[in-house]
Amino acid sequence: MGTTQLESVPEPKYWHLRTVLSEALDSEFSVGEILPNERDLAARFGVARATLRQALEQLELEGRLQRRRGVGTTVAPPRVGVAVGTEQHAWPGAAGDVWQTADCDLAVPAASVADALESGRDEPVHTVRRSRVTHGQPVAAELLYIPQSSVPDLSGIDAPSGAARARAVLRELHRLELEGQDSAVELGSARADDAKALDRLPGAPVLVVTTRYIAEGRTAALSVATYRADTCRLTFGDSGGVEIHEDPQRRAS
Repeated sequence: MGTTQLESVPEPKYWHLRTVLSEALDSEFSVGEILPNERDLAARFGVARATLRQALEQLELEGRLQRRRGVGTTVAPPRVGVAVGTEQHAWPGAAGDVWQTADCDLAVPAASVADALESGRDEPVHTVRRSRVTHGQPVAAELLYIPQSSVPDLSGIDAPSGAARARAVLRELHRLELEGQDSAVELGSARADDAKALDRLPGAPVLVVTTRYIAEGRTAALSVATYRADTCRLTFGDSGGVEIHEDPQRRAS
């Protein structure tokens, strides 16, 4: 790669560098590829390493780069679409579901969850833990709360705990006719347990998607899914396939 000197521009130098780097990521690097070290990159673009770090941090914030412990800075995969407002409804664990089931337990949930489920605050509910992974990296963690009343025949199933128990709970849930679902999205900060599951630092920005599943005129299940804000984007409608990429030259002007 040749050396590129940055011209004098009215915007901060690191921001212009971020634009140039973004264009280089599109044309010269593939997903998962490790970038050259900071010294080589700073030399290529003729900037101080402090300026380079600012640009890299901005691209990481935008989800273009990932800094992985013991690996270095790599090109991030495309953002995962988080569907909200779609007319296509399905139970968790149905065909085509991209989530991986991890565990399940039966316990009294937080009061806010019990209120959302419209169950007694002392009533145990099944809590299914699931994760979502893309390109080998965790992008979301989910807690799926299912009242015992939604899966009344579960007691006869010989799956006391773990992923097998979680799958059994979901199979029983599918016996109900799904009448509808609604979702709400809010920006939040990763708690310690979420941060560990998502390989982020506590306090990192996340998208929290809460989905209520309706059957028999009541809330049959409640999902609280926490997504890495740097790797996900919200999609609306049934396809969610619309993307617009600005021209890097126009953004740099």
